[in-house]
Amino acid sequence: MSLQAHWYRLTPVSLTLLPAGLLYRGLSALRRPVWRGINRLRRRPGVPVIVVGNISVGGTGKTPMVLWLIEHLRARGHTPGVVSRGYGGKANHPLTVTADTPPERAGDEPVLIAARSGAPVVVDPRRRRALKHLLAEHPEVDVVISDDGLQHHALPRDLEIVMVDGRRGFGNRLPIPAGPMREPVSRLEQADFVVV
Repeated sequence: MSLQAHWYRLTPVSLTLLPAGLLYRGLSALRRPVWRGINRLRRRPGVPVIVVGNISVGGTGKTPMVLWLIEHLRARGHTPGVVSRGYGGKANHPLTVTADTPPERAGDEPVLIAARSGAPVVVDPRRRRALKHLLAEHPEVDVVISDDGLQHHALPRDLEIVMVDGRRGFGNRLPIPAGPMREPVSRLEQADFVVV
């Protein structure tokens, strides 16, 4: 049985992993206020940043939401750009993504977003660096969407949209690796929008 199978109910395996999960949660909880303070001292990027993310592991519809936001913002006269970690890709520096970029370099989802939307997309494990690169290469961008950047606290944000899987919910509600939770359910109270 895979580890993920234990995430959606309480099992001896998930309970055994709970101490590691509590350590993960504690360290994560410390990082957020530290980065919030650092970001207050840093220069703002000059454009609004919208973060689309989730508090649990797995697909929750972030990419469709990013695509919808791009179209929604364009319809209102904005020029959105996208930054992403590039999960599954091998880029370790800012990489501008197009429909022709190999997914092995940039990750599947950034290539899909670039292909479907035509919006400028930049991937980098360091999203703040991706943001700087995006704005330098595309000065016309007047709003930035971060695909899956909720836990990347070094990235400043003006709006947080948290996606929740309406079918799977939060499983056993335990933190990684004991359960699927990147952050506690109470984190939803701090988000600007929660989409189920």
